[in-house]
Amino acid sequence: MASRAQGEAEEQMEEAEDLQERDASAVSPAIEAPEVGPGDESLAEPLLLPWDRFSAWLHCICVVGFDLELGQAVEVIYPHHSKLTDKEKTSICYLSFPDSNSGCLGDTQFCFRFRQAAGRKSSLGCFLEHFDRDAPVCLKRDQGHYYGYVYFRQVRDKSLKRGYFQKSLVLISKLPYVTFFHSLLKLIAPEYFEKQEPCLEAACNDIDRWPAPCPSRVLTLPIMGVVMKVRIPSCYDKPGMSQLVHSSENDSLVSIVLPSIHEVDLFRCFSPVFFHIQMLWELVLLGEALVVMAPSPAESSDTVLALVSCISPLRYCSDFRPYFTIHDSEFKEYTTRTQAPPSVILGVTNPFFAKTLQHWPHIIRIGDMKQMGEMAKQMKVKKLKNLKTLDSKPGVYSAYKPFLNRDEEIIKQLQKGIQQKRPSAAQNAILRRHFLELTQSFIIPLERYVASLMPLQKSISPWKSPPMLRPFSQDEFMKTLEKAGPQLTSRLKGDWIGLYRQFLKSPNFDGWFRNRWKEMTQKLEALHLEALCDEDLLLRIQKHTEVETVDLVLKLKDKLAQAEREQLPVKAGTLARLQNHIESVILTLPEDLQGILLKPSSP
Repeated sequence: MASRAQGEAEEQMEEAEDLQERDASAVSPAIEAPEVGPGDESLAEPLLLPWDRFSAWLHCICVVGFDLELGQAVEVIYPHHSKLTDKEKTSICYLSFPDSNSGCLGDTQFCFRFRQAAGRKSSLGCFLEHFDRDAPVCLKRDQGHYYGYVYFRQVRDKSLKRGYFQKSLVLISKLPYVTFFHSLLKLIAPEYFEKQEPCLEAACNDIDRWPAPCPSRVLTLPIMGVVMKVRIPSCYDKPGMSQLVHSSENDSLVSIVLPSIHEVDLFRCFSPVFFHIQMLWELVLLGEALVVMAPSPAESSDTVLALVSCISPLRYCSDFRPYFTIHDSEFKEYTTRTQAPPSVILGVTNPFFAKTLQHWPHIIRIGDMKQMGEMAKQMKVKKLKNLKTLDSKPGVYSAYKPFLNRDEEIIKQLQKGIQQKRPSAAQNAILRRHFLELTQSFIIPLERYVASLMPLQKSISPWKSPPMLRPFSQDEFMKTLEKAGPQLTSRLKGDWIGLYRQFLKSPNFDGWFRNRWKEMTQKLEALHLEALCDEDLLLRIQKHTEVETVDLVLKLKDKLAQAEREQLPVKAGTLARLQNHIESVILTLPEDLQGILLKPSSP
């Protein structure tokens, strides 16, 4: 019986991988990822102008200093033509400096995220969407927010009135490449603090020669006399696969090879609240309101990013702020007591929040990670009334009762790793794998059920509109869990049904389902297009009047435009075949109509 159950479990995991790779062969031919270096034009569809390549990576670079009269102020924005609204500048100013109580002497790196001003669109929209298409959901450009990657320096300086030199170099980007941008800042910021603006200009010119961040490609990126080598993950990668870049003949010139562009060290981030990782995974999965209270912006932002990534490959669809201050424009919205806290994860350092956010249902308090050499002692989840304003101990404060039992095996495995002094990278890999398997076990039944909503291919007729997807039925889905639920792939016991019921009400389910619905609708459109291409249109139009033939041409042109605009997942060569079909049909019409219909459509 045990071996049979194990066999079923293995089949379920294989099916999960198939679901993850669904239709990949139809969309992305299996080719070995070539290396791309500066100036490579093969990826650039439009004619690229100066700073277009820079804009594919960054919106701008800001220098934020401290003025005795003005407080924090943006001193430099580069390139100089970059636009930020006054509200965006204010957000960057306050978020680029640690709270005064953090006492960050020396150099500190952290990350923040803030809302983009409404109404602004990039002139590079289509060009950038082309690269976004094949990115994993968690690595797509953030449509409504910017990320700020900060390198803050505070050193004693008696020549200044305050007695301290305080300045931040900040990279503003739409891309959530946390590890990559922090590594980039380590190269640029120390040089900038020493040589000032000419150095910044040189760095920006280097970035403007980089190839665009295209998923699945290995990129060599020269910067400040150093060469970085990275690989941007693709949505066709197997979840959990190593992102390590393979060495090549040219690697004698490469100084830095990044194993990942976005992953934070989960084990280090969760070690202060280690025994509650199961509960934290559930809270993030369900989109619960969470606040992380940390001693510094670095620990705050790392912990929030670790929480968001623990449900990967699912995308966290609610708001999250790796570093949040009392000056934030959403401060009133997030701290009001007149309504329930929104679905958001906040990272804060100011003790004032212990008082203003006491009504929040889940609070994680962490101590200084640098001083925590070993894993925190086992702590029970504390009640919120025990959270005092200033002197609270590290731990998790919540009344939440997890749906699933705690996984004792992973805790024992990592405890053993600590005793045996297992390298931190290995501990991190074990924990990341644990979260991945947990999330996959949870999502496989949903993937399978949603795939069953797809009409059969034989029901697609080229001369009728594509059939509709069947609607999602919660009751119908719940019935499938009895035979094909997470129990087949996960050893965890508990109330899985209750967890699903709660998840189906969450923003994460809504975001996931909208994305899958869009993918499947586009797949139906693609299959319909391929069915049209397989028809003998010249034979068909013999029975058509001239008006009907013109109508067919216009409809086919619309189909072709839609396929190109939405980048439908059609087989290679389909669009070229459709174009040939259209031209063949047009040539059967009178010359005056040919002249009109053969003209390219206006954009």
